[in-house]
Amino acid sequence: MKRLILAALIVSGLTGAIAQNVNAQQDTTVTKERKMKKFDMDLGVGISIGKKDSTGKTNMSKGRFIGGITITRVDLGFSRLIDNGSFTLSPENDFLDYRGGKTSTFSFDIIQFGYRFNSNFKIYLAGGFDWTHIRLNKDITMQKNANELSYVQEDIHFSKNRFSSSYVHIPFNFELRTKENDHGNRFYFVFGPEVGFLLNGKVKQISNERGKVKVSDDYNFQSFRYGGTVRLGYGAFGVFAKYYASDMFSTTAQKGLKNMSFGVTLGLN
Repeated sequence: MKRLILAALIVSGLTGAIAQNVNAQQDTTVTKERKMKKFDMDLGVGISIGKKDSTGKTNMSKGRFIGGITITRVDLGFSRLIDNGSFTLSPENDFLDYRGGKTSTFSFDIIQFGYRFNSNFKIYLAGGFDWTHIRLNKDITMQKNANELSYVQEDIHFSKNRFSSSYVHIPFNFELRTKENDHGNRFYFVFGPEVGFLLNGKVKQISNERGKVKVSDDYNFQSFRYGGTVRLGYGAFGVFAKYYASDMFSTTAQKGLKNMSFGVTLGLN
């Protein structure tokens, strides 16, 4: 997971470097109209399909289609389980007791296509990946290939007992942004629904007796989930909050158990 985070951040940096390089090459034709910025897909990063004026420049005041492939909106934060409206787990779900400081989320988008109506408003459909890592407190082993979410109580201690899910997520966002200031930065407000499709679940355990163990299964995570996201940012950085209205698991005993997350966003545009 740490390697994946590092790779995403490196690619984000490369995306910004490409944008800066393109900007340098276009200074003679674009600078008067608009400066290129890191992570900005309106011009030069990915695919830009839009209306151009008589000089061949993209007219930023008119509507146009935009889109492309890029690593952006890298979310790093914490996850929390909500059990029928409460942050306290019910007795039926107490085996999922977790360490809040080490229960995390990580996601990023790799593609987006949308329509910019003007310099302050656009809508877009994106696609990417999303992980939730639950750091369990108890020395239990979640059971694979089970019809219900079940576990075995172990007589050994795990220094790490992580219960994770990974999804392909597809957000549909509405983005509002202010005019650029003297430094070329803006404030952003982004909100919208998203859906996700389960890739897999995973248990990762570390103990003296067994060493490192990794087991993959769907673990009855919802195969399809839905929710919404809100972001507030300035420049390429921001904060986010996500709430999934669907249950985390498809099992009857976990009905009403949901997930939310919050943290920081890198590469906001």
